[in-house]
Amino acid sequence: MGASGGVASKMDSSFDASPWPRVCDKFKHEFGQDAYKTWLGQLGYNGVDSGTVELTAPTKFVRDWINRHYAPRLKDFFLAEDPRIKSLSIRLAIKRAGVDARAAEPAPATPIEVDASTGADESAALDPKYTFDSFVVGKSNELAYAAAKRIAETDDVTFNPLFLHGGVGLGKTHLMHAIAWEVKRQNPTKRVVYISAEKFMFEFIAALRFKDTHAFKQKFRAVDLLMVDDVQFIANKESTQEEFFHTFNALVDNRCQVVITADRSPTDLEGIQERIISRLGWGLVADIHPTDYELRLGILQSKAEQSDDVIVPAEVLEFLARRITSNVRELEGALNRVMAYATLVGRPITMEMTRDVLQDLIRANDRKLTIDEIQRAVADYFNLRLAEMLSERRARNIARPRQVAMYLSKQLTSRSLPEIGRRFGGRDHTTVMHAVRKIEDLRRDDSQLDDDISRLTRLLEG
Repeated sequence: MGASGGVASKMDSSFDASPWPRVCDKFKHEFGQDAYKTWLGQLGYNGVDSGTVELTAPTKFVRDWINRHYAPRLKDFFLAEDPRIKSLSIRLAIKRAGVDARAAEPAPATPIEVDASTGADESAALDPKYTFDSFVVGKSNELAYAAAKRIAETDDVTFNPLFLHGGVGLGKTHLMHAIAWEVKRQNPTKRVVYISAEKFMFEFIAALRFKDTHAFKQKFRAVDLLMVDDVQFIANKESTQEEFFHTFNALVDNRCQVVITADRSPTDLEGIQERIISRLGWGLVADIHPTDYELRLGILQSKAEQSDDVIVPAEVLEFLARRITSNVRELEGALNRVMAYATLVGRPITMEMTRDVLQDLIRANDRKLTIDEIQRAVADYFNLRLAEMLSERRARNIARPRQVAMYLSKQLTSRSLPEIGRRFGGRDHTTVMHAVRKIEDLRRDDSQLDDDISRLTRLLEG
């Protein structure tokens, strides 16, 4: 089946089949002859039906690959030829008595996002929200941020590669996207490829299958900046690691920048060849640590300021920064849920509403701190014996730390007021409630006490 194959029966008679050769020419010009031969050259063109371009693919693999990597750009090519085009459909072709016929199995209704490495539009897989301006910097990520900025803003970089590592949702991918956006802004002619290690592997497998490794090598080695996300994915994938190793060496030897991310440091990567680990450590290794309270609060404040629809009280932002500690992605998602709920039901955001909307998330993020741990930490901080703080004594130097411990027990655990009271010498829940309100009031007026509680919170959150 050739690129000009297929039939136009049952299609719009007014649609001229001639756009197909021009679409093929545009594809060759943008993606290259090798990519055309490997992928588009295997499709059959059947014309257009009710605004939908009908194509056929010989195998499910070819169909899915084109949908994943090229479908949006193909649609653009057709649209430029005929403004009546609304969508693109690729179906499997089956052979019946030597004649191509369209199988009943349709292509996915919505093509998967175009990978940035395809070369059609290298920003296609990049999130426009992920820029340096939207990245909130704190102690936990300042080295990674500074290194990413250096790569994006100058060619005079003394480290190669840059290896970013940290847990899920801490900002690695955000920085990768930000680098790509800034490089493209400063020099649009630079060839920048951003790809996940998983997609790198899939493309390599496809190149092996279609005996087109030359095009694969050319694609990934003829770049100015290569960024590979989640390199731990190729652990124990020996053939892919072999190709990655040679690609890496070729780029570094040609003074092209490489940026790699993983969920752990190079020395902790398991199932990765020693020679790759050695080279990953050649440049700068930057750890993105879990966020602290101040950074989480800064992220929430930045996001809340971007909304013109609702006002988020400071106490709600502080509450979320204390309780949602797993990762930034989940933290921002929590705030989105609260703001969306307030917008949809037309209610102002309050602490009560926040707790109600996020009760499942809050339970999942409980730090499992115990009241005993809080009591010991507060006693140590204020130089008291634990027995003194739990006693009936009402001297201010003892009563105030006791109130602080009750306040922190309410803020940092899921225990009820009666439970907290029982752990403080069998006190009534109203005593705990009074202590919580008292400390909340004092924090607004007493900067020293506010600082003490912030320090204790950071200490307890570890």
